[in-house]
Amino acid sequence: MISSADALATQAGVAILKQGGNAVDAAIATSAAMAVVAPHLCGMGGDLFALIHLDGEVHSLNAAGRAGSGVNPDQLRQNGFTSMPMLGDFNSVTVPGCVAGWLALHERFGTLSLNDLFTTAIDLAENGFAASPLLIGSIKRLDESVKQNFIELTSQATDIGAKVKRQGVARTLRAIAEHGRDAFYAGEFASGLIKMSEGVLSRDDLANAKATWDAPLSIDAYGYRIWSTAAPSQGYLFLAALALSEKLDLPDDPNDAQWAHLLIEASLAVGYDRPNVLHDRADLAAVLPELASRNHLVNTKFASQRKHPGADGDTTYMCSVDKNLMGVSLINSNASGFGSGLVEQQTGINLHNRGLGFSLIKGHQSELTAGRQPPHTLCPALITRSDGSLFSVLGTMGGDAQPQIILQIITRLLRHHEFGAPKNCVDAGRWALRGPTTGFDTWTANESPTIQVEGHAPDRWTTELAAHGHKVERRARFDSGFGHANAIVVLDDKTLVGGADSRSIVGSCQGI
Repeated sequence: MISSADALATQAGVAILKQGGNAVDAAIATSAAMAVVAPHLCGMGGDLFALIHLDGEVHSLNAAGRAGSGVNPDQLRQNGFTSMPMLGDFNSVTVPGCVAGWLALHERFGTLSLNDLFTTAIDLAENGFAASPLLIGSIKRLDESVKQNFIELTSQATDIGAKVKRQGVARTLRAIAEHGRDAFYAGEFASGLIKMSEGVLSRDDLANAKATWDAPLSIDAYGYRIWSTAAPSQGYLFLAALALSEKLDLPDDPNDAQWAHLLIEASLAVGYDRPNVLHDRADLAAVLPELASRNHLVNTKFASQRKHPGADGDTTYMCSVDKNLMGVSLINSNASGFGSGLVEQQTGINLHNRGLGFSLIKGHQSELTAGRQPPHTLCPALITRSDGSLFSVLGTMGGDAQPQIILQIITRLLRHHEFGAPKNCVDAGRWALRGPTTGFDTWTANESPTIQVEGHAPDRWTTELAAHGHKVERRARFDSGFGHANAIVVLDDKTLVGGADSRSIVGSCQGI
């Protein structure tokens, strides 16, 4: 079974499973296809994290890029910046880690050739694909200052269903399949990237790009073990909130406004000091027990008004499970929308702005520094049973809100035993914490976040959360700002059930 935010990508993964490929093969094929059809969400110019379950063990991949050797935080401060620039600045463009991630996954777990895995993605790029409603909507929202960089897309994706071809992306995928990492990190894309970065990124920066296999984080809650990726991922937040939620008196009905209030309080309790906790060298395993014991910070009746120290997230999540119950939870991202708004013109690959996670506070442990990885919103999830067998792979896009979305989905699955229909858990109305300006300032703004409530969430959430003292904002039904989640669950009899988020419009979950 495969679940992703675009049916074309899901079909690419399914084709690999039909050829006898395993879950990792299928996830790579799905991710490569997403890199073609969803440049507004992800691509080879972004980063990647993944969790793999095989034979009772969980493996964690960190394919986050590092800041270039030529970054200059002092110059940014002198130019008046107090936070990292969102658009048009190479200080916010870390070395893209996606391709290093694909290759690391393939080297360790892959069974089919990269030529096989990239076949569908290359076909889509060379022969064209129909522009999705979300791609068209994202193009319309492109900032005028960077729109000229996307002429390849804007000239073709003029309406929903218009055919879009991406010859440079196809050429790059073919080169990687035939020649490996140097085809990307020392090839056509690299040459163009280095030239346009004007000294921020060097050949050595790209040559040193690599993915690492790190020890995953995990907690026990509701009779299961829940896993995520270690620093610089923010996965520790939903793990800590889950462990904390088990100590609270959650109502049996998730439509009860008290259910939402307590999970909001748990998220605030574990996350309010994220800027002081999360950085690429943090030992989050040591931090988790203290965070999970913060039930004294949860106000069961009123909103906790906490000031936090010191463009919606566009990312894509996909998951796969094969016939041997190997599971993959994979997430790839541009960070914000089309990312930095910068495009390597020879290949048409747009570049993420993941460096926006860095701090410009001098001496801060996440200060923009050459060779460092920024704090990351990406946080895939995986759940195992007490015997170590795979129960679920799941995750979402959503910027700072990713842990809150995952918290709600997992609580529905495990606390309320809704795992027989994960699609219902994925589609259920959500709340999300939102900072005042972007999808990445929830924990850095000097004010408590607003509680956004989705349009099809229970009406009483809005009124009762406001009565609790929360700042509440009602949003549209199935609003993409609440993420595109995907989930697959392995039932006791080994049957696979899954669901793709209706918010993605073109997402799909398919089994064979």
